[in-house]
Amino acid sequence: MVGDRSVLGDLHQAGSFRCLFPKSCGAAMDVVLLNTAGGITGGDQFTFSGHLARDTTLTLTTQACERAYKAQPNQTGQIRNRLRVEVGARLNWLPQETILFNGSALDRRLSIDLDPGASLLMVEPLVFGRPAMGEVLTDVRFRDRIEVRRGGSPLFIDAMSLAGNVQAHLNKPFIANGAGAMALVVLVAKDAERHLATLRETLPETGGVSLLQQDVLVLRLLAEDDFTLRKTLLPVLRALHGGDLPRCWMI
Repeated sequence: MVGDRSVLGDLHQAGSFRCLFPKSCGAAMDVVLLNTAGGITGGDQFTFSGHLARDTTLTLTTQACERAYKAQPNQTGQIRNRLRVEVGARLNWLPQETILFNGSALDRRLSIDLDPGASLLMVEPLVFGRPAMGEVLTDVRFRDRIEVRRGGSPLFIDAMSLAGNVQAHLNKPFIANGAGAMALVVLVAKDAERHLATLRETLPETGGVSLLQQDVLVLRLLAEDDFTLRKTLLPVLRALHGGDLPRCWMI
C-alpha cells in the first residue's frame, strides 16, 4: 500500500503469459492477464501466482476469452493459478470466459488461500464450443479444480471432469438440458448474506444461489449460449463487486 492505494510490490513474468496494468482511479489495483499465444493447446503450460498484502485490493481479469484449441493425441494443456490473500485484503478474480473447442484437452486448477478476515469475489465462466459455427463437442477432455481455503482449512472445493462426447452429456435433461455455457460465482465477504434474497428473485430458472456459511455465497448459472450467459452474469457481478467491472468485460 502507498497511502490508500494498492500498488505493485514485485513482478516476474516470462514466456507468452503477461500482466498488463491499466490505469485505475480508485484504491484497488487492476491487472489484466494476457496470453500472447492467443490460446491453449496440448503441451502448453501456464502458471500464475499472486500475493495480496494486508488491506490491499486486487482485481484480476483477462484481456479476452481464453480459448482451448484442438490438442494432439496424448497431450494436455495445463493452467495453474494460485493466490494468497492476507488479512483485510480483497481479491476480485474476474476472468472472461474460457471457450472449449472440439478436440481440446485442458487441465486447469485454481487455488486461493485466504487469511481470516480476507474477502474474495470469484467467477469462472465456461463456454462449450461455437454453436454459431456449427461446432459440436464430440471429443473433449477437460478437468477443472477450484480450491478456496481459509486459515489453511477448506472453505469451498469444486471439481469437474468431462471427457468424450460432451455435447451428448450436456443435452441430458438433468445435466444441463442442452446449455451451451455455464458460470460459477463465489463470494466470501462479511456482507455476503445480504445479496441472497435479491439474487434469488432475479436469477432465471437455470440459475441458483446458496449461502454455504453466513459469509460464503455460491452461485451457479446455465445458459443457452455465451450471449445469454453474459446478460445474466454481468449485473450479478456488478452487484457483488459493488461497482463497475473491468473495462475488458465491456469491449
